Amino acid sequence: MSEDHRRVAGGNFSRPYGEGSSSTSSNSKDNPELFKVYFKGLVSDERVKGPNSLNITMKMAGIGIAIYNSKDDIIFEMKKPLDLMKGDRMNTQSVEGHALIEALKAAIDLELNRIVFYCDHHSLYQYLSGRWRPKQQKIVNFLEQVDFLRKSFTYSEAALIAARKDVKIVFKLAREAINFHRRKVVSGQGKLENCVICLEDKSIDQFVSAEGCTHRFCYSCVKQHVEVKLLNGVLPKCPHEGCGSELRIESCEKFLTPKFTEMMRRRLKEESIPVTDKVYCPYPKCSTLMSKAELERLRISVIGFGARTCYKCHGIFCVKCRVPWHENMNCAEYKRRNPTSIVEESKLKNLAARNEWRQCIKCKHMIELVAGCYHMTCRCGYEFCYTCGAEWKNKKATCSCIYWNEENIIDIGEDEDVDDFEDEDVHDDDDVVREAVAHFFRRW
Repeated sequence: MSEDHRRVAGGNFSRPYGEGSSSTSSNSKDNPELFKVYFKGLVSDERVKGPNSLNITMKMAGIGIAIYNSKDDIIFEMKKPLDLMKGDRMNTQSVEGHALIEALKAAIDLELNRIVFYCDHHSLYQYLSGRWRPKQQKIVNFLEQVDFLRKSFTYSEAALIAARKDVKIVFKLAREAINFHRRKVVSGQGKLENCVICLEDKSIDQFVSAEGCTHRFCYSCVKQHVEVKLLNGVLPKCPHEGCGSELRIESCEKFLTPKFTEMMRRRLKEESIPVTDKVYCPYPKCSTLMSKAELERLRISVIGFGARTCYKCHGIFCVKCRVPWHENMNCAEYKRRNPTSIVEESKLKNLAARNEWRQCIKCKHMIELVAGCYHMTCRCGYEFCYTCGAEWKNKKATCSCIYWNEENIIDIGEDEDVDDFEDEDVHDDDDVVREAVAHFFRRW
């Protein structure tokens, strides 16, 4: 049993096959006993005293877990307040999902082999049973995590709870977890602070501040701020207007998903390398960013003067031509024998012209305007007018072009029914073309 479960469960747990047993021992492996796993996630609006002794409403969540053996004896129970201010939505389905993950982990820690886990949430059951196909990436990720955990069992099945009495004990445990959280806040152990962005009062441990300033904001608001900036290719700073203090990645890891954490690491590295020193791996499936200083350490002089190795994919390439290594020929001969790259460059530039893409004059990245105004900020930080390419200085245009086109600003409402968490990994042919263009210009 992990320390987290041990602490939450009060240290009172036992393996059903006795001390020293393991899931690989003949006693447990061959035992056909079927265990029943119940879980419940609750979300509740709780009234507590906030700043200035004013009564405020706080959304709180808790989970309850109970595991029974084949004789209907309870062998494990857990109640736990849930902190969903680290980027997750505070809704019933999300909390139920957290409860299921914790329940499966508890069953694995108890070294159970055969389980049936009972759902009290209808839509969650439809996903788990395969009757519904998820369209949102968050649900896809959740189901993948559940499938991964279920591989630890020789048998596992999802079932829908038919009667309310079957979920009574886990409902009670989840409610007790919320009450514990509420008492902690009321007693002063969980002091509240007001977020100046969303104007909500939240526990002080759900706030983050930037390096070098005193501005503090809640995880939810900073998470949205950071994600938007990263998706726009900009390294996020303190959200306070006019403040340029940097957000530390150590602080942001608390609420960012692994995908955005890795994206932030890449942005930090890009920011630390001067534009003229940036070198991207020429292999399309890699495109790792490196600096010229790094490449000096990756020199392979025995192969050739310009030969370098990508530290990630270990592919050998020519640092002068920015192409995979051309063996037994120098750069001039390679270019003479391979005029295709010049033709490809011409085709790509024609494609960019047809689609009205723009190239940043500072770092050479291609940029496409999907929506919004004509004030563009490249991932390298360079700001310019999308219409004429003139530089923006001090957040002001240096040209007289129009600021926006109505078609790029007004939402025509075609996707009104699309959820906020639409699958991000579905790509069409245009996406493939865009990636090819992006990779080509990253080389330079």
